Amino acid sequence: MSTLTSAPKPARKEASGTSFYAGRGASETFAVSHAKGIFFWDTNGKRYLDGSSGAVVANIGHGNERIRDAMIDQANRISYVVRTAFTCEATDELCRLIPRLAGPGFDQAYLVSGGSEAVESAIKLARQYAVVSGQPKRSKILARMPGYHGATLGAAAVTGDPDRDKIFGPIMQIMPKVPAPLSYRIPEGYDVNSYADYCAEELERQILAEGEETVLAFIMEPVGGVATGALVAPDHYYSKVRKICDRYGVLLIFDEVMSGAGRTGKFLAAHHWPDALPDLVVCAKGLSAGYTPFGAMIAPNKIVDKVVESGGFLHGHTYSGNPLSSAIALAVLNEMLDQNLMQNAERMGLLLRRKLNALKDRTTTIGDVRGKGLLNAVEIVEDKTTKAIFPGSKQASYRVSEIARDLGLHIYARRAASGKFGEWFLAAPPLIITEPEVDLFMELLTETFRIFES
Repeated sequence: MSTLTSAPKPARKEASGTSFYAGRGASETFAVSHAKGIFFWDTNGKRYLDGSSGAVVANIGHGNERIRDAMIDQANRISYVVRTAFTCEATDELCRLIPRLAGPGFDQAYLVSGGSEAVESAIKLARQYAVVSGQPKRSKILARMPGYHGATLGAAAVTGDPDRDKIFGPIMQIMPKVPAPLSYRIPEGYDVNSYADYCAEELERQILAEGEETVLAFIMEPVGGVATGALVAPDHYYSKVRKICDRYGVLLIFDEVMSGAGRTGKFLAAHHWPDALPDLVVCAKGLSAGYTPFGAMIAPNKIVDKVVESGGFLHGHTYSGNPLSSAIALAVLNEMLDQNLMQNAERMGLLLRRKLNALKDRTTTIGDVRGKGLLNAVEIVEDKTTKAIFPGSKQASYRVSEIARDLGLHIYARRAASGKFGEWFLAAPPLIITEPEVDLFMELLTETFRIFES
């Protein structure tokens, strides 16, 4: 019997009144029993291939025994101390390893509990650095539209999403936006290269319009996440942005919450553009691979030292650098290094994109495939010629994800800003995926689109 039809139906989770989640496009959640490798099972015994690593988190897969042992060992030692007064071996080792992997120019890691906290930390460090450096007028953080940087109010203020701005704008200070260098939905009169040039030039124009002495930083995702669907700009865009930021004394922040920790085939996506390295980097998700909530801001001594000399960083979180999370993240990164998972991400990413493009050519509703390493997106359209998206009532990307789930494949779907910027799902399996597992991923996805287009 076919692997596509033999599995039992998903186990639907009954409403219990104990858990609140209202995700857009998700009508119901399912009770998971256990997981191993790139698979997880629900309580009815149905198996799912984790085709998006959850929310692009589970980089080293599920049920890793090395991580379990590190958890237990650290829990047997100590789980928590307050970071402002104490540290531990795991935290210290992790704070040495992360900058070493980030490379020259990145000297210190500030450990937090997730991506939004990491973004907030970078914004605050940048602001305090400007103030203590005699540039108190610098307070504006420029960002891209569309773009996504987190759910807290500071991170949402630099997120480029009109829907969120309408709702939360009155309780936060929305920061100025410049256009993202979209590679598929390009305005008339441009090609991918000329539009990237235009977007970089818009950054410079916006800096001048705001007053260069008031602009603190520019934050961007080097490889897009949920807002732009694995967007990768032409190489020259990154170097142009770096030069513009240097010209006006603007700090460049890379949000690598999704693209960092080996996901694109290098530890940082920034490493694909060595002539355009940022001043600050934020990471999360793959740093701990879902085994604990975790994130980090990575910074150079030239910024940190100035802030420390002024009396210290005016910022902190209760769980910053806690021993248990530090030990888990340290074990995750060592597993990634020992198993050569960055190299595997590069190899399997090339294979997966080649197969996704072949599927695109056989379908009527896949308009684009893009990405780097194992961070990829598949854009869904109603008309390939015009690139028109499906009406909102169709909830096309979510319908695709539901069909895939019924077949035993988890994919992470998004309809960005009510479809203004398109809709897609992320094809981002764990970095441990093998070639036969890529084949299974594609078998399930091919059947998904056969059903969706029938």
